[in-house]
Amino acid sequence: MAIVASLRDINLFSSLPSTPPMADSSSGTFRPAPPIPIPKYAPSTRNRNRKTNHQIQTDTQTKKPQSNPALKLPHHRTRYYKPVKEGVISSDGDRTIVIGESGVSYQLPGAPFEFQFSYSETPKAKPVGIREPAFMPFAPPTMPRPWTGKAPLKKSKKKIPLFDSFNPPPAGKSGVKYVEMPGPLPFGRYPKEGMNREEILGEPLKKWEKGMLIKPHMHDNRQVNLGRDGFTHNMLELIHSHWKRRRVCKVRCKGVPTVDMDNVCRVLEEKTGGEIIHRVGGVVYLFRGRNYNYRTRPQYPLMLWKPAAPVYPKLIQEVPEGLTKEEALEFRVKGKSLRPICKLSKNGVYVSLVKDVRDAFELSPLVKVDCPGLEPSDYKKIGAKLKELVPCVLLSFDDEQILMWRGRDWKSRFVDNPLIPSLSETNIANELDPSDKPSDEQTVSDPSSTISSPKMISLWKRALESSKAVILEELDLGPDDLLKKVEELEGTSLAAEHSYTAMVLSNTDGAAEDYVDDKDRSEEYSDIDDDFDDECSDDESLDPVGPVGTLPVDKIVRKLRERLK
Repeated sequence: MAIVASLRDINLFSSLPSTPPMADSSSGTFRPAPPIPIPKYAPSTRNRNRKTNHQIQTDTQTKKPQSNPALKLPHHRTRYYKPVKEGVISSDGDRTIVIGESGVSYQLPGAPFEFQFSYSETPKAKPVGIREPAFMPFAPPTMPRPWTGKAPLKKSKKKIPLFDSFNPPPAGKSGVKYVEMPGPLPFGRYPKEGMNREEILGEPLKKWEKGMLIKPHMHDNRQVNLGRDGFTHNMLELIHSHWKRRRVCKVRCKGVPTVDMDNVCRVLEEKTGGEIIHRVGGVVYLFRGRNYNYRTRPQYPLMLWKPAAPVYPKLIQEVPEGLTKEEALEFRVKGKSLRPICKLSKNGVYVSLVKDVRDAFELSPLVKVDCPGLEPSDYKKIGAKLKELVPCVLLSFDDEQILMWRGRDWKSRFVDNPLIPSLSETNIANELDPSDKPSDEQTVSDPSSTISSPKMISLWKRALESSKAVILEELDLGPDDLLKKVEELEGTSLAAEHSYTAMVLSNTDGAAEDYVDDKDRSEEYSDIDDDFDDECSDDESLDPVGPVGTLPVDKIVRKLRERLK
């Protein structure tokens, strides 16, 4: 290293730029030696197909866009908007897209009805615009096979049997799932090929047949879940796949569609061709029919994607119909301090919501429903359904709450005996609109009268006859007087509870025992007949039971005990 250090004008790091030497006129310009040249290898086969970013950009500019409109859709966040009118907005031969009373529908050649994305959750209002170009969400009728460098495979010589409910595979055959046979059919009858809905359903089911079909599905999770989109188009094929294995398809509805379950049941029967044999809350049991055959079922094309929802008119108007701008603002301010009649949970069952809102309008012109945690689209759809079913006027959706007004044309359901509202802190007398006050004809009736159902009246009569209730003739009673009345009622109710009908023993034979007929007891049981379900009772008369220990069986038990002693 000492020898190397003694040498002049040498650079140990030749790869780095060296400092230029001092200019010397005698020796000329000094040029350092070039670095070691980099060896050149043959290009790798792996990188032959790789292109640089510049080449990719030039290729994309030169290539033409695809002709299929589904491949050049705008992004969901784009502000695409196109106003539309009623009628055909796009057509491709026999395949057309129509705007009508049922919103956006698709007409295909040979289809039994117009296809829609959702058959049950389509608003009655006509759309005013679309959020994407009009195209069919179904596969094209013909699609050429892309060239893959190989000839297409030959057709298989195996004949794969199709699922046939009339001729199912044997039960012990391996590799074949169970296929449900048609039925139930009476003894000695066989299924028949049906051409329409009536022939496929066959004779109406009896009560014991319905119970036999429903019982296996009561606690079974094999079901079709129906959510916020309602009954969609692809659920048609899903229900038929359930019918292939079982005669009844269980449909569980939750969320927005449960506000109008009658509409959901109607659509299910119309589109699938089945029959609803049982319904409890949001659960529906759909029967396929006695003569159903999976092989001859109607087959519909599947939707490959969910179309964008069209644009509908606004639900909340700045000046609602029947109100001025000042009145609408006043109602919205009063609605902030109004207590909601109920609270809707997410994915709940809202079967009684329409009835609750109608009952609330009997006592107050404004009604509010609380929707904490629900999606904005969900409680807006609920508000649109309430507007059509109640009917009412929507005022606001602020703070996840639906505020409604009953409208100018509202009429009470209890014209003869109107309900008298109990005024609270939030509903004071000054909040009532002058036009919403009851008319003179309605206020003629007795204000102390209330509306009760026949069942409640029968229960009150029964309680009074059994001394379990008492009518207070004096309403202005003090606390001490009221306590005395309650103590007297407790004494009479206990005496009535521990008193029994008289038992008469005949003088001729001590073993014979008869009961004294009680007219009141027969009337009491006649009132209970309405509380029993027709399916559970077979018109059997219920005999009154006597006190404990007075039956003939009890006497036999006593004699046996005496012998054992």
